[in-house]
Amino acid sequence: IKLRTDGKPTVVIFVGPTGVGKTTTLAKIAAHYLLNQKKAVGLITTDTYRIAAVEQLKTYAEILGIPVSVVYTPNEIKDALNQHSDKEIVLIDTAGRSHKNKSHFDELKSLVTAAGADEVYLVLSATTSIRNCREILTNYSFLTNYKLLFTKLDEAPVQGIILNVKYYTSRNLSYITTGQSVPDDIETANVDKIAKH
Repeated sequence: IKLRTDGKPTVVIFVGPTGVGKTTTLAKIAAHYLLNQKKAVGLITTDTYRIAAVEQLKTYAEILGIPVSVVYTPNEIKDALNQHSDKEIVLIDTAGRSHKNKSHFDELKSLVTAAGADEVYLVLSATTSIRNCREILTNYSFLTNYKLLFTKLDEAPVQGIILNVKYYTSRNLSYITTGQSVPDDIETANVDKIAKH
């Protein structure tokens, strides 16, 4: 994440299909910036659909002592960002959305637009088949600029999906996650290491 230097918070939004581990990944990044980088962090969640999703993020936030805002509609995102205007980095969690549900997917598009984030991360599981990945990438093609973040490398027998997705999208790799331990099981993608695997 490239932090802003103009005194405004760096706003980062995480999007991707259901079940890829967006909330846990966001908690790992929040912990890293708070504990290792000593940055003021704010959290926003828009995942009010999945049972206990808000509670999951609130639990992480409570442990870390980070404020969290809950947003129910894209119209509320600006107010939530204003609440965190004193922070250095604000991380936004979104609900996993199926492209097959048009109204839900349109709401996600509106949310991404309204957030006006400095950085967008498309979160994908390394266990996803290439066929499913292609479909996901097609449906998230509304994102104008994003980075790739792969989760669950510890569960993937092979890592070729990373190469394939990088090839299809020409997007930059960012982080990979290798387990569920917060904040430890995340690292910046190391191309040499991935290639060796």
